[in-house]
Amino acid sequence: MSRGEFQSVKAALGGITAMIGEAKDPDAVLLGYLAREEDREQKLFENQKLLKTPIVRNGREATAGYCPEVWKNWK
Repeated sequence: MSRGEFQSVKAALGGITAMIGEAKDPDAVLLGYLAREEDREQKLFENQKLLKTPIVRNGREATAGYCPEVWKNWK
C-alpha cells in the first residue's frame, strides 16, 4: 500500500491502532512498546504484513478485518 493510501485508511479508521493485526509476529508485539505514535506508524508502514486484513475501502470509508455487517450498508 502506498504512503497516501496508508494515510487515507488511517484517517478513515481513526488511527493506526485499528490497523494493527494480531500480535503473533515479534514485530507486532514491539509496536505496543513504541512510545511515539509516529514510530508505531513508521514501523507498521515498513512492515505491512502486520496490518489487520482485509483492508476494504469504499470512497473515504474503510474497514480493517472481516466486517460484512459494515460492508452491507455501504452504497
